[in-house]
Amino acid sequence: MVDADERIDEAEIGELTPPDRTLMGPGPSDVNPRVLRAMSTPLVGHLDPSFVEIMNEVQELLRYTFRTDNQWTIPVSGTGSAAMEAAIGNVVEPGDTMLVPTNGYFGGRMASMARRAGGEVVEVDAPWGEPLDPADVSDALAEHDPDVFGFVHAETSTGVLQPDVPELTAAAHDHDALVIADTVTSIGGVELRVDEWDIDVAYAGPQKCLSCPPGASPLTLSDEAMEKVLAREEEPRSWYLDLSLLEGYWGDERAYHHTAPITNVYALREALRLVAEEGIEARWARHERLAGALKAGMEGMGLEMNAPDEYWLPSLNAVRVPDGVDDGEVCSELIDRYDLEVASGLGDLDGEIFRIGCMGHSARPENVIYVVTALGDVLESMGADVDPGAGVTATRRALEE
Repeated sequence: MVDADERIDEAEIGELTPPDRTLMGPGPSDVNPRVLRAMSTPLVGHLDPSFVEIMNEVQELLRYTFRTDNQWTIPVSGTGSAAMEAAIGNVVEPGDTMLVPTNGYFGGRMASMARRAGGEVVEVDAPWGEPLDPADVSDALAEHDPDVFGFVHAETSTGVLQPDVPELTAAAHDHDALVIADTVTSIGGVELRVDEWDIDVAYAGPQKCLSCPPGASPLTLSDEAMEKVLAREEEPRSWYLDLSLLEGYWGDERAYHHTAPITNVYALREALRLVAEEGIEARWARHERLAGALKAGMEGMGLEMNAPDEYWLPSLNAVRVPDGVDDGEVCSELIDRYDLEVASGLGDLDGEIFRIGCMGHSARPENVIYVVTALGDVLESMGADVDPGAGVTATRRALEE
């Protein structure tokens, strides 16, 4: 233990030099250099008139990216889990019933947060690695008559994209339930239309398809959802994430609530500008094209995708671990040999899949070729039954198409 009067040896704690990785895991993704430059610009106060204008711009850009006209669209100060807790902890009141899915890790997190908010949790069942069936959702809504229905649009733990979203929301609204959508791994990467699909509340993370460092996380609420929040009889259990208080800062008043993470808001603004410059539909198409090439490479070398084509999630590719291979050793070797990050599975799929992201600034042809080449090399060196050359050829052909 260092004595209080003893100076720390500079050799012990030197200049910050993190490794230069290629990030192809479930997040964070590689950050665009423009976003990093935005973070290095001068700091201003969180109530400075110039920052108030930046706040307005970020809100407008978020509305574009969420595809919504919701007034209550803000970046929550914190990671995506903070936006998640702000959504659930404000909309779910003590005594409310929330219907949540069982088909992935983050449906389980919804349940945990709803219970902490004082809600009663009921479930609509689906196996891990499969989407929710609208008929099962309708049956669960009829059985439990919940106040809130939550679903995960893009399940990061399984690589599954939930289809039929308008059917789910219509069924929920037939039972007067508000709908909360987890869009952490979908915003800016796959088709997401909050207003058209009649989603009441959507939360997201900036570090995945938006390629922005975590710290200011997107959240949007419909007028109906915000009315429920403002009409609560009991205050939310979190003061920091109380949307009735945050409304004073992000609404017309711009009254002090807490010191916003100014540099993270700068970063989010620039990341969202990149989305708008590319065009949201073009961005969705780019993710599908490049992830399709990655998928072709995985299947070309002899690996199997976890999700069938009809609900494959382009931004997060879940690839089955081949027989006789330790997934953790593969991930470590990719870091050691290639400075390349991919991830293992979570929960029920722990040890069974690799989770390979194709998100935002990471979704580039050179990265797709790189991850297919590197993974094929490592798997072959460990004795897996793969054909790395065939995988690379399939990837290149898909990119050329």
